[in-house]
Amino acid sequence: MGGQRLDDVLPAAQLGEAWAISAVYAELAPRVQGYLRGRGAAEPEDLSSEVFLAVLPRLANVTGGAAGLRTFVFSVAHARLVDDLRRRGRREPATAYDEAQDRRTSASAEEGALDLVATDGVRTVLAGLPDDQCEVLLLRIVADLTVEQVAAAIGRSPGAVKQLQRRALLSLRAQVADGRVPL
Repeated sequence: MGGQRLDDVLPAAQLGEAWAISAVYAELAPRVQGYLRGRGAAEPEDLSSEVFLAVLPRLANVTGGAAGLRTFVFSVAHARLVDDLRRRGRREPATAYDEAQDRRTSASAEEGALDLVATDGVRTVLAGLPDDQCEVLLLRIVADLTVEQVAAAIGRSPGAVKQLQRRALLSLRAQVADGRVPL
């Protein structure tokens, strides 16, 4: 559904039309989950649900069309992520997962393994970046936010966002040139 379509359904979603709310969720939820997963959220799907539980009741008050909605959604996602990271920092470590005790099944072991390798590869690359650079890249690339939207979401100036993005890309370029990141 691109930005124009989101602009088209937003007025109906703001009026509480179920089909439009579903369309907004379908467009933004995968990006929110990708952002949260990339930032290391323990349970990105659960956290994404929390984001939309906070956003949907306030949908009628969103201004600025699709761009305003994206900025608002990722501002909430950023805040929920910070809360989650703080909460996890105060807890004792969780009990280790015991694969032998897990009787669940998945559709395809191969598909799960490929997803895990891809996610781990991205996390490995991003782990080499400072947190603020990583966050800016995820919001710009995964969430597809503009510089101004990222600035609003993380509480920085657009100039700072541009500089963080530039530094992150230069760092990734250096990692590729040094062979630390395979292409």
